[in-house]
Amino acid sequence: MKVNIFVEDFRFLRYIGCATAARTLYNHLARLPDMEVSRNQYLGDFDLTHYHTFGPWAMYHLKFTNGVKVLTAHSTPRLNDGNVAFAKRINTVYPKIYRQFDHIITISEPCHREVEQLVPEIPKTLIPNGIDREYFKRDNKKRRLFRNEYGIDPDQKVVLSVGQQTPRKGIYDFLKLANQHPDMTWVWVGGFPYGTLSKDYAKIQMLKTHCHENVIFTGVIDDISRAYSGADVFFMPSHAETFGLVIVEALSAGLPVIARDIFEFREIFGDSVLFFSDVGEAQDLLTDDATLRRCAAKARASTEGYDITLIAKRHQELYKELIEG
Repeated sequence: MKVNIFVEDFRFLRYIGCATAARTLYNHLARLPDMEVSRNQYLGDFDLTHYHTFGPWAMYHLKFTNGVKVLTAHSTPRLNDGNVAFAKRINTVYPKIYRQFDHIITISEPCHREVEQLVPEIPKTLIPNGIDREYFKRDNKKRRLFRNEYGIDPDQKVVLSVGQQTPRKGIYDFLKLANQHPDMTWVWVGGFPYGTLSKDYAKIQMLKTHCHENVIFTGVIDDISRAYSGADVFFMPSHAETFGLVIVEALSAGLPVIARDIFEFREIFGDSVLFFSDVGEAQDLLTDDATLRRCAAKARASTEGYDITLIAKRHQELYKELIEG
């Protein structure tokens, strides 16, 4: 079968979660038998095109594409609040966009329910995002290199967060806790993929200038596995997600994860992570080394179901079903 994976992952969009998920899927689909896989091709006779974004380039591409058209719903209206400016206006177009596809892949139960409410008439299949577990694993050499690069002492406790620097991702709680714990080093990997259109862009940039020396903003980095290897705790303060790919990456790297107690994370990750409802609870967990060690001990094993080799095969099976149907 001939499949085209389409994702708008150029320039500043290269490091957002859906772009990472699409590239990982593409790389592993290409290894499967009976698959002829392309990425971001505008010309070609494809049996199926699998979209991972629906920006202007994707919607233009959609008009000239033959074969089955599939969308993975990495983004839903609920995620735009606290993430981008003009969220209410943007959210009104989602049902119209979703209806232009033949099939929608959802990535979690909460995501599936939300999409079902918006477009109950469009068929859907739930397949979670996958990760390369051989890439996301603890590496002591990468740990040393990461800490050396950012001047972090080998014995220093490092708390890592990964994501866009927006209110929805919980950056305000990150900054508050970093200020309250000068004894720990706080690292945030990620930037502003939507630039000045990001929610509270100017406010967050101002707050960053007042951070203490224990806070490091790396921006985007090419080999993010170095950051996971260099950290001791992964902190996920996001207020809303369709999945939480970075949590899977952190768990695969053997990190204990402290995540906000939101229904998405409860449903998806269960007892694999530690939950907090407010800053005080997060503080208690950050200093509870025994609990952190227990969480870390079972972290990597909890990600076996998200291995990209399994997830790629599930996509291949769905593609075949849709093409033959």
